[in-house]
Amino acid sequence: MSQPGFFDLDDRYRKLDEKDPLVHLNKLIFWEAFRPTLKEIRKSNRKSNAGRKAYDELLMFKVLVLQHLY
Repeated sequence: MSQPGFFDLDDRYRKLDEKDPLVHLNKLIFWEAFRPTLKEIRKSNRKSNAGRKAYDELLMFKVLVLQHLY
């Protein structure tokens, strides 16, 4: 087994990006346009600052879209 070259990791990432449909989906959809609507839906006051912060609304929306596609 040979030692990986300096640019091998970059080449692998580029090849993965060419095949990955999620990269193409990110180019087609402007996700930030959904953020105001999602913030409006998710308005809620926290009772205290204890615990973990809530997940980003846009991230959860992306998960739901991807779950529906796959």
